[in-house]
Amino acid sequence: MSEATGKYSITMPRDIAEAARDRSGPSGLSAYVAAAVARQIERDNLNELIATAEAEHGPITDEEIQALREELHQARRQQGSGRADAA
Repeated sequence: MSEATGKYSITMPRDIAEAARDRSGPSGLSAYVAAAVARQIERDNLNELIATAEAEHGPITDEEIQALREELHQARRQQGSGRADAA
């Protein structure tokens, strides 16, 4: 079952609307805009979560960010090598 939808009127710069229409593909402009808004809501929610965590635990340092990035890169490299072994 699909989600309920509503019809809304929005205003945006013409060049953005035309670029979105050009990129929307077979799903259409409404689906393209809905996906963009959904992504923005996810980002807003994440920013709120970060702000709450930083208020409770203090801001994350650049060093902590770099260490977490390295962990992520290492995990991706391990996943990549695991796929090569399975082939």
